[in-house]
Amino acid sequence: MQTLIRLKIERFIEDGQEYFVATSDDLQGLVTEGKTVQEAIEIAEDVAKVLLDLEREKNQNFYLQDLPSQFEYPLIMEV
Repeated sequence: MQTLIRLKIERFIEDGQEYFVATSDDLQGLVTEGKTVQEAIEIAEDVAKVLLDLEREKNQNFYLQDLPSQFEYPLIMEV
C-alpha cells in the first residue's frame, strides 16, 4: 500500500553551514535533518517507516489514507 505523507522542508544557514529540516503535519514526531534536501527526504522516509510501525503496534485500528489519484510533487533541479 502506498500513502502520501506531506513534508515541510525548511532551509537553515548557521555559521556558514547550510542544512535542511523536514517535518510533517501528517505524521506526528517526524523531524529529520540533512545537509541536502534529498538527504533530509531520505532520512524522513526511514523515520516515517519506524513511526508508522510503532503507531500500528500501539493502535490496531490505525489507518492510512491511500495514495490520492492526483497530488503536487516538486521537482528540484540544479541549474
